[in-house]
Order: sequence, then structure tokens, then C-alpha cells
Amino acid sequence: MIKHHPDVTMLGKFVEGELPASIAAAIAVHVDMCPKCKAKCEALTEEQAELAFESVGTVATLKTASAKDVSYHEGSDISMVSASEDAMEAMISAITANDEIELAVESREESISVQGTKYKLPRALTNLAMGKWTSIGNLARARLALDEEPIRASLLQIQPGGSVPEHTHKGFELTLLLEGHFKDDMGEYGPGDFIMLDGTKTHSPITEDGCLCYTVANDAQHFTQGLNKLLNPIGSLIY
Repeated sequence: MIKHHPDVTMLGKFVEGELPASIAAAIAVHVDMCPKCKAKCEALTEEQAELAFESVGTVATLKTASAKDVSYHEGSDISMVSASEDAMEAMISAITANDEIELAVESREESISVQGTKYKLPRALTNLAMGKWTSIGNLARARLALDEEPIRASLLQIQPGGSVPEHTHKGFELTLLLEGHFKDDMGEYGPGDFIMLDGTKTHSPITEDGCLCYTVANDAQHFTQGLNKLLNPIGSLIY
């Protein structure tokens, strides 16, 4: 059962196409996995469509009134076909303006293998170019090429029994759990959970069965314990 979700403000920005592609991809995957958030997005999309129709109707009415006024004063025979066509074009543009929704529809399901474990990628991630996997200990990571510096998106695998050293964040860190489970001092997480953290939170994710996550961050992690603190001076190079 999914326990952690994007808030309604973020869902609204997703529907309106106002989020960076990396964050929009995370929400698209979560929505595919979460009936609750899918229903919210559908409701928000309907609201947006209604507003678009109202806007188009207002424009069409103004054009009609303007055309009638010109005809009355100048005796012109103005056709309303042009205004209707303009209104229809505006309506179609408003409804199809969200690139993230189009991306999710056009994408296809694929599988990847990481350190001997096979995963099926969500369809919203399959069109994103993936870099080479690098690993250290029980962790493996591959960058996703989105060209959104300083925001970086990655796939992160933690092997069974592995963990991420305790850290906080200089910016934000978004984690969407794709497969498996992990836990930290704040709770336990399963497939579909959407976790958004900032510098006020410190955690050390630990997994018993292993997991694959989609992560997005806009600044370095700051390690808070033991020898891992030695990595902080180069944190901006490894986040």
C-alpha cells in the first residue's frame, strides 16, 4: 500500500505542465502506481479543461460582438467561421499543452538488469537516456540525461542488506521507490512511495530485500557520521 504521495500543489503543477521534466517523470510514475493520485490528477485535468473551455467561450463571444459591431457601423458582411476556427485552435492548444502527459502516453515498457537483478522500468522512464552504471559497495547508480543542471536525476539500486550512509541535503531530494522496500528513522517505504526531503531531515535508508529507486536532487548530500564525512568536500561532484 502506498503511504507517501505528492501534495495537491505539486499534482496541480504537474497537470499544468509547470514542473521540471525530472520531477514530472517521478509524478507520472507515481500516478501510474497510485489510484488515489491518479483520480486527483484526473479531477485537476477536468478543472483545467473547464477553465480552458470557459476562456475559449469568452474569446469567441468577444469576437462575435466585435464582428457584429463592425458590421453594424461599416456595413461589412463578416463571417463567423474565422472566429470559430480560432476558438477551436485555442481549445486544442490548451488541452494538449502538457508535454509530460504526451511523453507518458508514447513511452514503452522496458527491462534493465542491475548487478544480477532484473527490473521492469515504468513507461514514463523508458524514453530517458541512461548513463553507465557505477557501483560502490552495495550501491549502484546510473544518471538519466535530462540536461536540467543543477537538478540531477538517477536510478539508484541498493543491494539486499545495504544502506545509504546517514546524510542530510543541501537542497531537496526526491525519492520514488520503484521496486523493493527500505526504511529509515522516519518510516518504512514500499513501491510507489514518493518521498520529498530537504535540509531539515537526516536519514540513512536501509533495505533488507534490496530496492530500486528513482531519485532527483538539486544539490549535494551532506554526510553526518563517521568516515563518510570525508566525502563532504567533494559532495557537489558525487550527488
